[in-house]
Amino acid sequence: MARIIVVTSGKGGVGKTTTSAAIAMGLAKRGHKTAVIDFDVGLRNLDLIMGCERRVVYDLVNVINNEATLNQALIKDKRCEQLFILPASQTRDKDALTTEGVGKILEELSKDFAYIVCDSPAGIERGATMAMYFADDAFVVTNPEVSSVRDSDRMLGILSSKSRRAEKGEEAINEYLLLTRYSPERVRLGEMLSVDDVQDILSLKLLGVIPESKAVLNASNSGTPVILDEESDAGQAYSDIVARYLGEDKPHRFIEEKKGIFSKIFGSK
Repeated sequence: MARIIVVTSGKGGVGKTTTSAAIAMGLAKRGHKTAVIDFDVGLRNLDLIMGCERRVVYDLVNVINNEATLNQALIKDKRCEQLFILPASQTRDKDALTTEGVGKILEELSKDFAYIVCDSPAGIERGATMAMYFADDAFVVTNPEVSSVRDSDRMLGILSSKSRRAEKGEEAINEYLLLTRYSPERVRLGEMLSVDDVQDILSLKLLGVIPESKAVLNASNSGTPVILDEESDAGQAYSDIVARYLGEDKPHRFIEEKKGIFSKIFGSK
């Protein structure tokens, strides 16, 4: 059976789709057959981040409505044969997502895939609740700012009470924290919450910190998951996150402020 991961947040614009693309690619690159699904019906951005927007013929809603088969809608990534993308519809309403329809798709995918990554829209609208309902693991993405953390805290309540696991009284969803757009320099200046601040509020296991990086924007614009940019801090951070999720012991990087050469020479802090 596949492990179903939902990438979620309470606030928009925190990097969920970037994270979904990077995590899915990272898992696939490690040899795990992985599907990544865009649940943001009406907008659809995952295909752009993955660089396959011109290859979209059928989408998630087409499959739910029996207008196409799952195999017809799945797009095989050209860079990694273990990775497949299921895009969202740009023309349908979010009410087109049904528990029965989504459940059937996930059940079918689970027969053939090791991991299914669900890219959730922000907030608590239908696409978001559908993305998280069947989850085994939740990657809660937040920026180090008060409003983003507060909204993520609200999502944790929904994850613990309105998932299939909660309804059936099963073991709770595993919840992990991903902190994006982090800048140790801005933390020092008091412009941003620290990692400890965020963990104190959310009480989640820290899976990784993604630093502020131009590489994220460059990767998005080129239709390439940033994890493939192995020279960038952001790409390395996502690689570490995948490794930790798979059980490897990786020290957290990008949390401390980098010292310049003069600081190293003269020992200043």
